[in-house]
Amino acid sequence: MAFAGKRRRVLIIVQNLPVPFDRRVWLEATTLAGAGYEVSVICPKMKGFNKARETLEGIEIYRYHQPLDPKGRLGFVAENLLALISTFFLTLRVAGSGRGFDVIHACNPPETYWTVGLFWKLFGKRFLFDHHDLSPELYQVKFGGGSGGLLRSILLLLEKATFQVADVGIATNESHKRIAVERGGMSEDRVFVVRSGPDVGRFTVYPADVTHRRGKDHLIAFLGEMGSQDGVELLVRALRLLRDEFGRDDFHCVFIGGGTHRSEIMAEAEGIGVADLCTFTGVVSDEDLCRILSSADVGVDPVPKNDWSDRSTMNKIMEYMYFGLPIVVFDLAEARVSAQDAACYADTGSEFGLAAKLDELLSDPGRRKKMSRYGRRRLREQLAWEHSVLSLLDAYDCIFGS
Repeated sequence: MAFAGKRRRVLIIVQNLPVPFDRRVWLEATTLAGAGYEVSVICPKMKGFNKARETLEGIEIYRYHQPLDPKGRLGFVAENLLALISTFFLTLRVAGSGRGFDVIHACNPPETYWTVGLFWKLFGKRFLFDHHDLSPELYQVKFGGGSGGLLRSILLLLEKATFQVADVGIATNESHKRIAVERGGMSEDRVFVVRSGPDVGRFTVYPADVTHRRGKDHLIAFLGEMGSQDGVELLVRALRLLRDEFGRDDFHCVFIGGGTHRSEIMAEAEGIGVADLCTFTGVVSDEDLCRILSSADVGVDPVPKNDWSDRSTMNKIMEYMYFGLPIVVFDLAEARVSAQDAACYADTGSEFGLAAKLDELLSDPGRRKKMSRYGRRRLREQLAWEHSVLSLLDAYDCIFGS
């Protein structure tokens, strides 16, 4: 075999977030490094991670400048093109003066890195596609335009090309694996499901801190990036209903995270008169994140049901379960797979449905306690990152021909 007896070298490419901020990619990188691989990562500068080159936990990181704050379709195209060019030149640097690589592990979105993979396959390298998001469906949710839009059709073609160039695929759940096989034409035995559960060793549960509740009895938590597709405005409106229609004045809600839509969400809270019920923390440290979620009573994922969200695994669901938070979420297929009885499921797309489920949980401490125990146990016994490690290593054994 071409790689028999040689040290395995991997180059991971990710565009939408930097490492180590991107938890899934960082878990993959550190897991591979711990298994004896030489790992390098190419990613953008953002979220406070602005060093062009550094080594963390034995992983060499190369970051490029992302000059655009994209708006609309043209910004979307320009951002991806610039990232592709920057990434390609950094692969030359890693190959020439860095550790080198035998496998390119490309994470989406976008589905443009098959071009880089195809170039390097001419030199005997292999290409692994780590399928994080359904880009055609996500584009349609963010920009509209119907199922027959030109850019969506282009994204479907790019997705198909990525699957065709890939030697091995990694999917975050069974829904994504079906896409790889049915839409991408990959062989089922070359697609491995590697779920995005949290590493239980990287989080800590702290005693509850009542100061986060701002003098109220209950704390509701939202965790995650706030994009136009994430439905966070539905949660803001549900808070108003919870106060005005359900007559509650015993709760506060904390919104943890940043995102391109954050300023609009804050303006919405101000505009409908619930700003006093909300704290927007921005991006916080891991310790602060753990302290806030340790103090919360309920976690919410307000993303509405559509072709993208129904088949996506949201990391926040598992992170809520780690901290024993009962979850309110819309009735999404993959949310049910992850949370099962740790969540209650609101009417699809309705802020009133979110408010009603929040009212139910806040009024029933016994139910919250039962859901909390179930979620903690399910996370640790079935969904934590340690349960995904074997599948990740199997994928790499496959691509290295073992």
